[in-house]
Amino acid sequence: MTLFCISLFFPLLSFIVSGLFSHSSKNFLLGIFCSLLMIISTTASLMLTASLGIDEPLNLSLKEFINFGGLDLNFGFYLDAISLVMLSTVGIVASIVHIYSVGYMRDDASFNRFFSYLGLFVFCMNVLVSSDNFIGLFIGWEGVGLCSWLLIGFWYKKPSANVAANEAFIMNRVADLAMLVGIFYIFYSFGSLKFSEVFNARNDFSGLNLGIIATLLFIGAMGKSAQFPFHTWLANAMEGPTPVSALIHAATMVTAGVYLVIRANFIFTNAPEISHFIAYLGTFVAIFAASIALVHNDLKKIIAYSTLSQLGYMFVAAGLGAYKIALFHLVTHAFFKSLLFLCAGNVMHAMNNELNIKKMGGLYKFMKPTALLSIIASCALAGFYPFAGFFSKDKILEVAFSENQILWAVLLFGAVLTAFYSFRLVMLVFFAKPKNEKHAHEAKNYMLVGMAALGVLSIISGFFWSNFSGFLEKSLKDFPLNLSHSSEIVLLIVTLSLVLASAGFAVFAYKKEIFKESICESRIYKILQNAYFIPKFYDKFFINGYTKLSQICKKFDEMIIDKSVDLVALAFTKFAFLANKMQSGDLSIMLRFMVAGFALLLSFIFLLNGAK
Repeated sequence: MTLFCISLFFPLLSFIVSGLFSHSSKNFLLGIFCSLLMIISTTASLMLTASLGIDEPLNLSLKEFINFGGLDLNFGFYLDAISLVMLSTVGIVASIVHIYSVGYMRDDASFNRFFSYLGLFVFCMNVLVSSDNFIGLFIGWEGVGLCSWLLIGFWYKKPSANVAANEAFIMNRVADLAMLVGIFYIFYSFGSLKFSEVFNARNDFSGLNLGIIATLLFIGAMGKSAQFPFHTWLANAMEGPTPVSALIHAATMVTAGVYLVIRANFIFTNAPEISHFIAYLGTFVAIFAASIALVHNDLKKIIAYSTLSQLGYMFVAAGLGAYKIALFHLVTHAFFKSLLFLCAGNVMHAMNNELNIKKMGGLYKFMKPTALLSIIASCALAGFYPFAGFFSKDKILEVAFSENQILWAVLLFGAVLTAFYSFRLVMLVFFAKPKNEKHAHEAKNYMLVGMAALGVLSIISGFFWSNFSGFLEKSLKDFPLNLSHSSEIVLLIVTLSLVLASAGFAVFAYKKEIFKESICESRIYKILQNAYFIPKFYDKFFINGYTKLSQICKKFDEMIIDKSVDLVALAFTKFAFLANKMQSGDLSIMLRFMVAGFALLLSFIFLLNGAK
């Protein structure tokens, strides 16, 4: 209980302390203090994971929350293997992001406000992954949505940051509405919102319309994890500070949707049509996002689209029923993707906030540690052996091959594209001909130490699959992989060969500069460069349409509603002016009103008598 409270509430304490001292000039000390709180919280999570092991889940009830109309909920927490894995992963990444941010944000005027938002973000994510009911999960869910809005729009004086923050917030609210309806439908169907009671009623699932529940919950997951068609906010979220991108795109907000599907796996398992849809959508998103990353020149947006692609792989695994593998890829991805973003932050500082990778080059000479860590993260992302991404992604490909070979072929092609754009980025940033190296410099040593820890995890974490699978034994079922050992070896050789060939071609192509500028004028390049014109489609048909509708409503309000109210006010004003004349003190005017009133009274009496 004590360890869990430390794990849960120390990030909240970080938020409160940073908020109270938001105008303090001692930024560095406050950053160190908040980082220590986060490290202590993470240590508590790891100790809790080690102490609970694979025993029965731990239910903690703190205080009654709702007791009304048949709904009885406490502030309760459910600590099973899934929750503990998520708490530990979030904590590790958040701790390193905090340490890194002390150096990255040191000259920012709103340093303390930034750390306050980070603490709240981590607290909300911890609530989300440890709650024992759907309402608690939804509170954490909305909390990370609010914090993402605050952090994406952190530099609120930039119009583009405000637009990006609002886009992320509004797009997620649309999806969250469906999720909320799904939660209501769960209560209507099961009479409870506690995970234990809902999932233990799974024998009665056949009598319930689980397809509706699964659909509504997955729409919420699509919004939070930026799946098509809710994907456009993810790339624009790069307007926030780079450590925010590392946190949002590695271990917090975008993984929440995957966590929801894994946590509610009993519902999705018993709604096979929806599960198949999830797998097909994940496959589409994996190849869709990878193709955009191929040609993009914005450093952070390339990594953002790679996140979108890898989320697609996670949803494929979850949709096919391999929930352990989906969670395993979530964990390994958290390490190498957060490392990749932090490396991007180092490059941005070295290049005076330049983001166009075509204006970089030759940075290896000045930033050897960052270059090495970027290569490690890129190898893990591409799926090279022995890096972490190899183990988790290869297992997803094996699952896809055993279930649907068309999905496997598309995902394999996505892996080939991933290897290419990963090393395209490395080559253009670190090894191409220098374009602008005047201000290039390496990051602070303490920032690099934290990044090095992520680098180590990006290499070794994949080797712990057997331990990981055993730890989750009581929470998630093993996927029955129908492949012979020889088939697994052949798949492994094919995958590694194609991925290595793709990465090798990228290195050769950008070292020799074989691509001519004329390729940028081709139709396919322009389509990919503009993200298939989907953002422009949204702008034209949704944003512009909504803007025009708002303008029409504004004119209607001004011309009809406002003027109607003004006419009523004018009528009362005229009447008041007329009544005021009755009391002017002029005897002749008063006699006129008296005669007029008397005449009206007589007319009224005659009318009444006539009616009788």
